[in-house]
This record gives sequence, structure tokens and C-alpha cells, in this order.
Amino acid sequence: MSAVIENNGYTNETLEWKAWLDVVDPDNCTPLQTEVLEMSHPKAKVSDYYLFLVHQPAILKQRSEAFNAIMYAPGGLARADRELSSLVVSRINGCVYCASVHAQRFEQLAKRNDTVAQVFDDPRSAGVNEREKAIAHFSIRLTEEPENIGPDDIQALKDVGLTQAEILDLLHAGSIFAWANRLMQNLGEPVFPAPQA
Repeated sequence: MSAVIENNGYTNETLEWKAWLDVVDPDNCTPLQTEVLEMSHPKAKVSDYYLFLVHQPAILKQRSEAFNAIMYAPGGLARADRELSSLVVSRINGCVYCASVHAQRFEQLAKRNDTVAQVFDDPRSAGVNEREKAIAHFSIRLTEEPENIGPDDIQALKDVGLTQAEILDLLHAGSIFAWANRLMQNLGEPVFPAPQA
């Protein structure tokens, strides 16, 4: 991982997440719960988040299929741009855990962390080029004023080179984090690493 960034309560460090309600014991899952955990995420069987959501395996299955298709499908918007939108939305929504995860993923894909530092500092001015700035700006508008998105917002994305397919991917990535952030924020809390001695 690159240098640790800590600003305004956000970090690119790896955080844990603790559920406030009882989670399913992974050793006592039903076959359906096990199947859904395995298709959801590689670390789902050790994650309080997934082990809580798997109380309703049918819903978790739908959530995971949608999330994985939106964030990882080939073609369309570059993965780093999807992660940037997810990071910006999480920062605007105040989801410290999601912001840390997507900061790390952006860094891994973009091979740099300058934009992450900018998002943590002030997402409204974040971006090292016009494309990143447009993605950040649109993600903020989508989060704060979805009812006011209009043709001018779409044109601003086209003006920096986004195609129709990329714009649709950006809408999906930003929108699913309204859901993802609220699940994380209302079912538990981030756990920061213990301070180093």
C-alpha cells in the first residue's frame, strides 16, 4: 500500500467493520447462506457486514450480483473511475469505512494516491485532470441533488470525453453507493487499527 493518508476522519488504511446486531455464525450457515456468501465476496465469511446481511440470503444474493456487475463488469467506464465515484460518494455521505475501501482500490488501479488525498481534504475540488474533476463533480451532484440532474450535467461528462456507456456506468456506480453507504452506516461502525506503539 502507498503512504497512509489521514484527513478529516478519513483514511486509506484498511479498516474493520463491526455490526451492532447479531451476525450469522459462518460454521452454522444453511447451504443457501454459504452459497450466497461464497458468490458475494472472497472475504464474506469473515466479514460482519456480509455475515449480518446473509440473515436474508435472497436479498444479499441480489445485492451482490448487482454490486459485482456494476463495479467489476468489463467494458464501459474504467475501474479506477468507478472507484473514484464510489470514493467521492462515500466521502459526501460520511461513510468512513466505504471511503477507506474505495480509496485503496482507486490507488491500486490508478497507481497513485494524489486524488485520494484531495477527496479526503475537499471532494468538491478533487481531481488531477478535467476528467477526474467532472467525475467527482457529477458524483457529488448525484449524491446531494439527484432530482436536479439534467442534460447539462450529462453534457459536462461528454465534454471531458465520457461515452454514453461510461456515463451509464458512472450513474450505476455512484447510485449504488447511496445504498451501500446507508447499509454500512446504519448497521454498524468502522473499526480503526490500534495505534502503533
